[in-house]
Amino acid sequence: MSCGGPPGLSDVDPRTDPVLVLRGPVTRDGVAGLADVVRGLVGGSGVVVCDVRGLGPPSLPHVELLARLELAARRGGGRISLRGPEPALRALLGLVGLRLQVEGEVEEGEPAGGVEEAVETGDAAP
Repeated sequence: MSCGGPPGLSDVDPRTDPVLVLRGPVTRDGVAGLADVVRGLVGGSGVVVCDVRGLGPPSLPHVELLARLELAARRGGGRISLRGPEPALRALLGLVGLRLQVEGEVEEGEPAGGVEEAVETGDAAP
């Protein structure tokens, strides 16, 4: 008799986050509608992936859009994650102090996947 786990790949996360594809140009009315969409999507998984590859050249309206989407997600108990941001967009976000997670990158302060913190002998137990 074998005591194996469920069939399938044990290292694969079956959860998939909803993806919102953003395209330019950005308008004020569009921002409000997209914030409502993010609020609705964030309830299921806690993360909404925003595909920003179609936004075009980075600008301050793009920063405002992403800030409002992050705020809407946070109000719903989640956050957004960017997919495919250009280096110029990432630089602009950093310049204004808006730190958003990028899909596939480890969150600040979080260890990389599969990395365990080492304990030195002689360390006090928590």
